[in-house]
Amino acid sequence: MSTIFPGMDPYLEDPRIWSGIHNRFIVYLADQLQPLIRPRYIAAVEERVFVQGTEQREIIPDAWLKRHRPEANPSASAALLDVDTPMVMQVPELEIHESYVEILDRESEQRIVTVVELLSPTNKFAGAGQESYLAKQREVRASQTHLVEIDLLRSGRHVLAVPEWAVRGSGPYSYLICVNRAEERRDRFEWYPRQLRQRLPRIRVPLADGDPDVVLDLQAVLVQTYEAGSYRERLRYDRPCLPPLSAEDQVWADGLIRAAQQDVG
Repeated sequence: MSTIFPGMDPYLEDPRIWSGIHNRFIVYLADQLQPLIRPRYIAAVEERVFVQGTEQREIIPDAWLKRHRPEANPSASAALLDVDTPMVMQVPELEIHESYVEILDRESEQRIVTVVELLSPTNKFAGAGQESYLAKQREVRASQTHLVEIDLLRSGRHVLAVPEWAVRGSGPYSYLICVNRAEERRDRFEWYPRQLRQRLPRIRVPLADGDPDVVLDLQAVLVQTYEAGSYRERLRYDRPCLPPLSAEDQVWADGLIRAAQQDVG
């Protein structure tokens, strides 16, 4: 079923389900791009892998927790009388896989022309995920590859290539898309700010050698992701949004949710 909200569904931002949304969105984004860029170009889904520690993990299913008990050794008991009992936790590192899109040029041995990134919570909070993302961002901006960054998450630090002060100067926004073209100084940015109540934009995606940009409809990608993942049935619209909305926006969201439920009924 189609989306309830006119633009981004804020209930999709829940970090507990974002991984699945991210993977679907990237695949459908590549699918939307491919007919626009053929026959010269290929939209390929690639993957970045990093090891995540515990600093961002709210749910750690593999953690092993127990109360430490000292060995039953009478001679040691007296020495341990004044020692508080610790909690002991064994927390394995978690290998994170994040997908993104590369546009490859078949006429130049599949050179990477454009990288399209969709941000995850791991990119926007301090830790290995953010470090990995920023390292990739620097690598792309030091090359002859265009960079397109899509941030559909309201929470977390600003990590897009465009400076935050420049974007904030153009007005408030909930979501942000940035295009940094492979020009000599890499100091020119195109950005698309969007408020919660606005449709996601149609953006211009650059290609190589003066080929015209193609137009990518991000709202269409979101709708395909939402419908294919059956998120209307999966999301808990009967609870407050996570991350939280303002009181005014939650009232607005609740009204849309009620209207959608009445249409189904």
